[in-house]
Amino acid sequence: MLAELSIKQFAIIDELNITFKRGMTVLTGETGAGKSILLDAIGLLVGGRGSSEFVRYGQDKAEIEGLFIVEPDHPILEAATQYGIEIEEGTVILRRDLHSSGKSVCRVNGKMMPLSTLRELGRLLVDIHGQHEHQHLMDAEYHLGILDSFAEAELAPLLELYREAYVDWKNVADELKRLSQSEQELAQRMDLLAFQTNEIEAAELKVGEEQALTEERNELANFERIHQHVRLSYEAVADEAKGLDQIGIAMREMEEASALSTSLAPMAETISNAYFLLEDAKFQLRDQLDSLEFDPIRLDEIETRLALFQQLKRKYGATIDEVITYGEKIADELKSMTNREEHLQELSDRLAQLEQKVRTSGLALSAARKQAATELEKAIQRELKELYMEKTQFEVRFKEGPFKADGLDQVEFYMMTNVGEPFKPLAKVASGGELSRVMLALKSIFSRTVGVASIIFDEVDTGVSGRVAQAMGEKIFRLSVGSQVLCITHLAQVAAMADQHLYITKTETDDRTKTNVSTLGHAERVDELGRMIAGAQMTDLTKQHVEELLTMSLQLKRKFIEGVS
Repeated sequence: MLAELSIKQFAIIDELNITFKRGMTVLTGETGAGKSILLDAIGLLVGGRGSSEFVRYGQDKAEIEGLFIVEPDHPILEAATQYGIEIEEGTVILRRDLHSSGKSVCRVNGKMMPLSTLRELGRLLVDIHGQHEHQHLMDAEYHLGILDSFAEAELAPLLELYREAYVDWKNVADELKRLSQSEQELAQRMDLLAFQTNEIEAAELKVGEEQALTEERNELANFERIHQHVRLSYEAVADEAKGLDQIGIAMREMEEASALSTSLAPMAETISNAYFLLEDAKFQLRDQLDSLEFDPIRLDEIETRLALFQQLKRKYGATIDEVITYGEKIADELKSMTNREEHLQELSDRLAQLEQKVRTSGLALSAARKQAATELEKAIQRELKELYMEKTQFEVRFKEGPFKADGLDQVEFYMMTNVGEPFKPLAKVASGGELSRVMLALKSIFSRTVGVASIIFDEVDTGVSGRVAQAMGEKIFRLSVGSQVLCITHLAQVAAMADQHLYITKTETDDRTKTNVSTLGHAERVDELGRMIAGAQMTDLTKQHVEELLTMSLQLKRKFIEGVS
C-alpha cells in the first residue's frame, strides 16, 4: 500500500505530505482544486511520462516521493532482486525528480534507476484507472489484451509457443518475399553485391592487421627520434658517460664493505643485481641500434595499405572487423541469389511447414482463449448484476484474422443492454455510465489476480447516480478490503463508503495558487457530503440525510467485512 506521499513544487502544489491508510480513501473537492494533479504525481512516481511543464512555475525542479509497504510474498520483491535493489521489512521508497531543464532522475530505495525500470517496478505497486481507459475499453484493439490478462496463467505458455513459431515463419516469409522481387531489382542487387564482394576480397583483409600496420607506420615515421633516444641511452650506459662502469665500481666497493659488515649485504646484493640487469640492457641497446634501419619503401607500402582500409571503412563499416563481417554477409547473400531457384524452392517448402506449425499453435491458443472468454463473460455478468445491469448481456466475439504477433484471433466485446435488442459492439451501445460500470467490473475481476499494492480510480463513477452510485461505492469498497484503493469521486454515495476522506482545496497566498489536502473528521465529512449532495445550500434535512447515508454505509461495510471473514 501507499503509506506516505511527499510532493514538492509540482504544478500548483507547493508542498504536500499525505499519509494514506489501508482500505478505501476518497479524494473530493471542487472542480479544479487539484485532485487529478495528485494522481498525475503518483502516475509520474511509478514511471509515467514526465515533462518540464509539471515543474511549478519559477522553480528548478519538482520532487515526488512515495513510501510503499508490501507483503512478504509481493511480486516486487523478486523483481527488485534482479536489479540489485534491497528491500528491508517490506518497505519500498520510490522517488522521482523532474527538472525544469527536462531532465528526470528516478530512484528506488535510494538507488538510481532508468525510467524503464521505475515503470516496470511501479506497475507492480500501483494500478491507475484514469478516465482515458474508457477510450481504451471502446477500442477493440485493446480487447484481446484484456482477455489474455484475464487468463494469463493458462494463455501465456500457449502464446509464447505461438510467438516462437510466428517469428520463424515471419523470418522465412520476409526472406522469400525479398528473393521474389522483380528480375531487374534482383539483377541490380547482384551486380552491386558482386562489386562489393570483389572489392573486399581483393583487399585480403586480416583481423588485427590495421592495428599492427599502424604501429609499424608510427615506428617508421618516428625513426630519427627513436634512433636518437636509443643511441643516447646506450652511450649513457656504455660509452663516454660510462654509467655501467661507475655502477660496477659501486658493486665491488659494496662487496668489500659487506664482507666486513653483514648488515650491508642486502644493499650490496641490490647494487649487484642492478649492475647485471643494466649490463643485459646495454647489450640489448647495442643490438637494437644495429637492427634499426629506415625503410622508406616499406613506409609507402604501409601508408597505401592504411589508405585502402580507410576507403573500405567509409563504405562498409566503422572498423576492418566490421568490413570483414559485412563481406561475409554479402557473399552469402550473393551465393543465395546465384542459386536463387533452388533456394526459393527450399524457402517455399520451409514456409509451408512453418505455416502449418503457426496455424496449429494458433488454433490451440484460440481454443484456450474461447474457453477463457466464456469464463470472462460469466464473471462480468456477475459483476454487472451487482451494479444494476442484470439484464445486460456481455459477449466476447472472435473472428479469425491473418497471422500476427499475438495470434490468429481478432476479439471484440459486444453488449446487449436491453432485452429484445441485438448485440452491438461495446463502443456503439454503451453510455458513459455503462462504460464506467463495465470498467469497474473488469477492475473488480482483475484485482483478484494482479496483486498490486494500490488501486487508484479517477472518477470511475462518471455518468451514474442514485442506487447505481451506491452499488459502485460498495464494489469499490470491496476492492479495498485487505488492500488499498484511492478514489476521486463527485458522488456522496461513493465517498460515504470510505475509510479515509481527504478534502482537496485551492487557495491563493502571496499572489500564488497552491493546493492543500486535509483529512476530514466526522463533522467536516458531513459538511462535505452535504455539499456533494445539495451544493452550497446546506439544510438540516441535508445533514440528516448525510448522517443516514454514513450510518447505512457503515452497516454495509461491517456486513461485508463479516461476510469476508
